[in-house]
Amino acid sequence: MSRIPQQLTMAVIIGNRGFFPSYLVAEAREQAVALFARLGIKTIMVSETQTQLGGVETREEAKACAELFRTHRDSIHGVVVLLPNFGDEKAVAETLRLSGLNVPVLVQAQEDNLDKMGLATRRDSFCGKISLCNNLRQYGIPFTLTTQHVCALDGDIFAGDLQRFEQICRVVSSMRGVRVGAIGARPAGFNTVRYSEKLLERLGIAVETLDLSEVFTRIKLLRDNDIRVDEKRRLLIDNADASGIPADKLVTMAKLFVVISEWVIANDIDTTAIQCWTSLQENLGINVCSIMSVMSGQLMPSACEVDVMGALSMYALASSNMSPASIADWNNNFGDDRNKCVLFHCGNFAAESLDNPHMGTADIIGTTVGKENTCGAVHGRLRSGDLTYFRLSTDDLTGEIKAYVGAGKSVDDPLDTVGCRAVIEVPHLENLLNWICRNGFEHHVAMNHSASADVLHEAFTRYLGVNTYLHQ
Repeated sequence: MSRIPQQLTMAVIIGNRGFFPSYLVAEAREQAVALFARLGIKTIMVSETQTQLGGVETREEAKACAELFRTHRDSIHGVVVLLPNFGDEKAVAETLRLSGLNVPVLVQAQEDNLDKMGLATRRDSFCGKISLCNNLRQYGIPFTLTTQHVCALDGDIFAGDLQRFEQICRVVSSMRGVRVGAIGARPAGFNTVRYSEKLLERLGIAVETLDLSEVFTRIKLLRDNDIRVDEKRRLLIDNADASGIPADKLVTMAKLFVVISEWVIANDIDTTAIQCWTSLQENLGINVCSIMSVMSGQLMPSACEVDVMGALSMYALASSNMSPASIADWNNNFGDDRNKCVLFHCGNFAAESLDNPHMGTADIIGTTVGKENTCGAVHGRLRSGDLTYFRLSTDDLTGEIKAYVGAGKSVDDPLDTVGCRAVIEVPHLENLLNWICRNGFEHHVAMNHSASADVLHEAFTRYLGVNTYLHQ
């Protein structure tokens, strides 16, 4: 089961400043409770009895709020700061510092109405937000801004900002402490997927390894009629039309699936990268593609060719929008259209993203290992629609983790080929490909049906410390 959090919990701070109308704090609290409930987000905030009207203005109120947050630290995914009036910037910053939270922070300021600019009704949140952000920067606390400098707390603009912030928090929470399973050695000819475990460890990412010899030994211990084998076989059949696959091949795939799944559970693995050729074909007579497709559909993405950084890229994408991610090659030009290209892989895409997925053989690798030994590849065309692409990489030359992200579209232009494939359209694609080559990125890219490029850019650049290029 995927450990990507579905329902998030936000700590909420309502700023206050005494010589501005305090009733605005109570009003903001009421609106916030309604908004968060409507969006299905849990909240933790001080009550009206713990501080004046549930706001934060003084040092004592900051301490009380911080203590509450510390009590719930393990369940908090982000902090939302609301400024219904100017607010006390120092009290808000002190609350965040004293709480010890290391999560994304969203700053919202309420807009003034031109017919309510008198002393009894004016807010001055417009100015207070600038002061607060100045203090947060002094304190070294990263933060996210709303689309508009000020906006109505109960309006559509802020609701959209809050949903975007929820995505950012989910990415940050998912990537901190993520555990990757590397199954098998990388193919000898694929230096491109080399990576640095030590750099990943600096980001709190652990890599667990499993040798394929251990996998083969465990498979031999499974009987064909084992209930676990039958459960996995049914998952494979439900994932894509397998009517053309011999029964014995499906059983072998199911056994491999059992071994991988049990190892994943035993080691708390979130995402996997598997040696998909040629040992599996030579020893088991199957491809692992369909298993990877199912796992990706379960939001536990699986990347080909022991591409650990590709697996992490898929996991980040999946966490941003709770939608299955797949991995592919930047594979072919699309005629003379320089803003379109072909993405391709033998057959590992999440079936949910494909039109009419069916299970078959991997024809390209079949030319060397025998087509009959490649049963298990998924074939299908990526559905049309919005697309986000993303790639993480470790760079030993600079000692950093880096990334790129961007938006595009999967389009319906005719394409006569096999495997998992897509025609995608990306603005200024030639510039992107030039940038990828110049900066030494791999030929693999993760993608899914979403519009999450700005979310991933914000999460990785601002909160995870990864230098991320946003292509536009």
